[in-house]
Amino acid sequence: MGYRVAVVGATGNVGREMLNILAEREFPCDEIAAVASSRSTGTEIEFGETGKMLKVKNIEHFDFTGWDIALFAAGSEPTKIYAPKAAAAGCVVIDNSSLYRMDPDVPLIVPEVNPDAIDGYKARNIIANPNCSTAQMVVALKPLHDKATIKRVVVSTYQSVSGAGKAGLDELFEQSRAIFVGDQVEKRKFTKQIAFNVIPHIDSFLDDGSTKEEWKMVVETKKILDPKIKLQATCVRVPVFVGHSESLNIEFENEISAEEAQNILREAPGIMLVDKREDGGYVTPIESVGDSATYVSRVREDPTVENGLALWCVSDNLRKGAALNAVQIAELLGRRHLKKG
Repeated sequence: MGYRVAVVGATGNVGREMLNILAEREFPCDEIAAVASSRSTGTEIEFGETGKMLKVKNIEHFDFTGWDIALFAAGSEPTKIYAPKAAAAGCVVIDNSSLYRMDPDVPLIVPEVNPDAIDGYKARNIIANPNCSTAQMVVALKPLHDKATIKRVVVSTYQSVSGAGKAGLDELFEQSRAIFVGDQVEKRKFTKQIAFNVIPHIDSFLDDGSTKEEWKMVVETKKILDPKIKLQATCVRVPVFVGHSESLNIEFENEISAEEAQNILREAPGIMLVDKREDGGYVTPIESVGDSATYVSRVREDPTVENGLALWCVSDNLRKGAALNAVQIAELLGRRHLKKG
């Protein structure tokens, strides 16, 4: 026996990737529904590479009664309306938006990091998926924290335009083309030209000068991994289509060498260590596309602090940063709470 699963926001980048990963990982679905806004109703979308086509259903009229799991990739506004309705109907919501992440009654889950926290889902029947940049980072931090206890992290992110949705992808393509053919470059999604440029600004600015994206990394890391960890983030949008990269400087309470860290990371769940100290002996974002792993490279000791390490971390943000993590949460939920058959 399998589950009845609805993917809400199925026509967007993350929603399509959720469908692909559900099919790819052979998630036990007896029935799968693609749900989206009224403008997509009736269109057809493929369920991964199964050859099965799904007719998109209108979220306004969708009845969640009798459905086991709803994967939401619809953004905060629709989620605010429909996630509570789904939860009240007995369908467990796994939400990819930022809406519920800091709700104390909603677990914020990365299965490789804090699987036990999922047991708290019954308070609201909702589980939150973390921010894309946070998800890959805590996967890399968790095994090192278990070994030597992290005190402080300084992270700079290099985030791809797909994190800003289809509009971000389109803008990078259109601006790049315009530059090559000599047309005027137009800005719509981003505050400055993104083609052949980098922008140290993601989401809105807060009173302390940080951005909301940077704030998310701080508070989500504390909720998922350890509230004692101090974290400073600078989040930067770069002209890459898919794949987020991060440069991490980590200070530990206890001594840990680069070699020890490499050995730990090599065996850690969800991580692929590619760390050869030679030309090309590291992973770049383009190599992470379509892969489920969080890649770690450039592991080395940081001599500017006691017990410090530096490393480079790369992941496909549409997968581990969003769709894959949501499906992994669904798998964890099934194993621990929604067992069938």
